[in-house]
Amino acid sequence: MSQFSQNFWNETNVLVTGGASFIGSHLVDKLVSLGSKVTVVDNLSSGTLENLDQSKEKITFLNQDLEYISKSDLDNIFKDQEIVFHLAAVHGGRGYITTHPADVSSNYSIDHHIFEGCNDSNVQNLVFASTACVYPTKLQDTIGSDYKLKEQDADPTNLDTFMSADIEYGWEKLMSEMQLNAFKKQYGLKGCPVRFVTAYGPRENETHAIIALIYKALAKMDPYQIWGDGNQERDFTYVEDIVDGTILSAEKITDGTPINLGTGQRYKMIDVVNLIFKIIGWKPQNFEFDTSKPVGALSRALDNERANKLLGWNPQFSLEDGLRKTIEWYTSTHKSDGNVDDELLLERK
Repeated sequence: MSQFSQNFWNETNVLVTGGASFIGSHLVDKLVSLGSKVTVVDNLSSGTLENLDQSKEKITFLNQDLEYISKSDLDNIFKDQEIVFHLAAVHGGRGYITTHPADVSSNYSIDHHIFEGCNDSNVQNLVFASTACVYPTKLQDTIGSDYKLKEQDADPTNLDTFMSADIEYGWEKLMSEMQLNAFKKQYGLKGCPVRFVTAYGPRENETHAIIALIYKALAKMDPYQIWGDGNQERDFTYVEDIVDGTILSAEKITDGTPINLGTGQRYKMIDVVNLIFKIIGWKPQNFEFDTSKPVGALSRALDNERANKLLGWNPQFSLEDGLRKTIEWYTSTHKSDGNVDDELLLERK
């Protein structure tokens, strides 16, 4: 169980960009429970106010587009803020980020505004939400590999080590890690990039793998469609574990050291699908494997030794436990009409 410093967070002014999003809203709920004074900035392009229902009476919410923002508005947002969690981004699941390369590339300007605001306001620490997509694709192209991606495999302080990141989304995040390091070198900005990997849980949308698989299973899709051949491997990490590691990073890392937040376990997509079927008590007669759809890296898992050593962080949720909680949420908030809307799997709605 993660041990947070109550004194660190109680009455602390905390800004969460993208705080109405999937991961952001869970982070907000946890910070409120720790006694923080939380301000959320979100333009609701992918997040929703409903995601903040649990904490809405205890936070300040600002509807603001951070890509197009004046210096005065930026200064007002950052005034008196002590800790900043930057999660705001144009993002989505594999299908979305593959088909919207220009949109996700705009995150670089959003990130610059946030880094600038943190620096001008002398915040105590900034946690930047990065991604496992920063890692070289050549290290993730073998099914059954036992190699776990280490933070130094994508080191923004050593340009000589760079290999190809995972499409435009990964490159943008990697360049923004470099940008954060540049603010550190030139201005002394304190911060930490945390690299999320295949996070899942309540409040996620259908452009992401786990929710898409649950959505199709509850619709009793038969033949049941899986993107790729079903053998691609991922390190699925439950959102509450992601949030705990993110908060601990804010407490303990200020020197720009990147932190992996993943279980270190690989699961084949077909095995995850069968576990979902087991939980809901239904299974299709036939499968359809659509290899024309984007699937990304073939085998991805993160080494979490650094998170364990520096943060005392270990994931607490097994995949089955996390899936059960996610399915319970989804069935309580969504009603299947027996149809599958393919557009819902590619576009944020």
